[in-house]
Parts: sequence; structure tokens; C-alpha cells
Amino acid sequence: MYLHLGQDTIVDTKDIVGIYDMDTSTISKWSREYLNKAEKEKRVVNVSFFDLPKSFIVCKDNKRDGQEIVYISPLSSQTLLRRSQESQIIT
Repeated sequence: MYLHLGQDTIVDTKDIVGIYDMDTSTISKWSREYLNKAEKEKRVVNVSFFDLPKSFIVCKDNKRDGQEIVYISPLSSQTLLRRSQESQIIT
């Protein structure tokens, strides 16, 4: 099954490692360092082009030997969680 993250981006739900709220997660020094490192390694995909980012989603990238890829989404972590639990998952 797939989860819509915003714009034209969907991910396979079995590849999702975690969904994080941008406001609360980026308070932590470790989270900021993780995001900075992922960006330097070109493992960040911004799907929040015109809107403020509200969450980031960490997924396994099977095309990169299981490395993690980070999606920056304009949708809140609560919205994504609700979609993942409801029938809004694309099958």
C-alpha cells in the first residue's frame, strides 16, 4: 500500500521508518544534525515546494541499497498518521 505525502509524491508504507513533526523534532540537536547530514548526502526530497514544511518522513530507499531517504512534506504528521490508518492509503 502507498501513502500520499503531498504534491505528486507517494511512498510504499512498508518502506516508512518514521514520520516526524517538523516543529517538535527539530528542537533536538540530533534531529537537526541528521537532517543536515541527509541534505549534504543528497538524500532529502522536498515535496513542500510552496508551503511551509510541517513534517519529515524517513523511508528506506531500495534503489540505494536500503539507505534512508528523507521527504519534507507540507502535511502534518497527524494528517499522515491518520491517512496511514484510514482508507486514504493508495493501493
